[in-house]
Amino acid sequence: MQTSDLRIALFSGNYNYVRDGANQALNRLVEYLLRQGAQVRVYAPTTQTPAFEPQGDLVSLPSVPFPGRGEFRFPLGIPKRVREDIETFKPNILHVSSPDASAHRAVSWARGQDVPILASVHTRFETYPRYYGLGFTEPWVEAMLRRFYHRCDGLVAPSESQIEILREQGMHDDISIWSRGVDRTIFASDKRDMEWRRSLGIADDDTAIVFLGRLVMEKGLDIFAETIVQLRKKQLPHKVLVIGEGPAQKWFEQNLPGGIFAGFQSGANLGKALASGDVFFNPSITETFGNVTLEAMACGLPVVASAATGSQSLVQDGESGALVPPGAAGDFADAIAPYLTDDALRSAHGNAGEKRSLDFSWDAINQAVADTYIRLIEARAK
Repeated sequence: MQTSDLRIALFSGNYNYVRDGANQALNRLVEYLLRQGAQVRVYAPTTQTPAFEPQGDLVSLPSVPFPGRGEFRFPLGIPKRVREDIETFKPNILHVSSPDASAHRAVSWARGQDVPILASVHTRFETYPRYYGLGFTEPWVEAMLRRFYHRCDGLVAPSESQIEILREQGMHDDISIWSRGVDRTIFASDKRDMEWRRSLGIADDDTAIVFLGRLVMEKGLDIFAETIVQLRKKQLPHKVLVIGEGPAQKWFEQNLPGGIFAGFQSGANLGKALASGDVFFNPSITETFGNVTLEAMACGLPVVASAATGSQSLVQDGESGALVPPGAAGDFADAIAPYLTDDALRSAHGNAGEKRSLDFSWDAINQAVADTYIRLIEARAK
């Protein structure tokens, strides 16, 4: 079986109405598959104001705004028109990318039609409740995820560290790697722009600590802000550059006085902004890979990150940055401090990270997913 023989029905809870690493990875995958001659049909909620144009044919799923987080939508299932569309398309593989109501229905449909199912894991959903005072629900969320994934034929996850966690949680026995790539035409150290830095009030001899991502609490904004407080107590001079926007921006601005908020950036402007920083700080534990971490490495920035899924598979502790136990602001401050005072260390670790980023090619990474589709289809045919 060849990649061009694939007919993929892809279900996503959020394909293009919010721009984040998971959605961009899914769109890159679809673009690659179409380039290889495969047929892809995407089923996802839609809005009147999508964040970017989708790759492939997109069929709208009924949905409602997610309570308390209106920028997200919750799929409501599969109405008759969508089920008929799937049946007309006749997929030979189903790909589900979030454990929502529509994905549950799609999995039931595929099992009834003897169509193999691949689930991709893009975030650590079970960790989200702790950021909203609902940590006691984590075991329930984990059990729900386990039931969902056990109904699939296989899983793909973006890092070896995430695969280890999924196996420890008993999510599945068949878990393959679907890593992430980096666009070297956008993210590279030579995109650094000193004039852009100066326009924001960052002097040439300032050391700028960078945050990049959606401004939502589950990205570890509280730990980031507390770490900066600790660095200020140590009287270590630095600037803070925040790239991104989101519903928690006002909270972040209030808890990060003096921070420079550059807003949402994309494309070449994002590469320029990121490369114009000096140290990348990522305290989040929710990512399964950490696209922003890889992009910062490609831009030649040393990375200080949580020793958690994603970053653990990217950052080489003591060589391209530092890995710190999650949640300890004082420890994060201690890890960042040397980069604020030692230019040679900052340069050496940044160069090492940029060199490692060269190993991540999007086409090779996405072909691995296509190969997993083919393996599951052929196993079902035996």
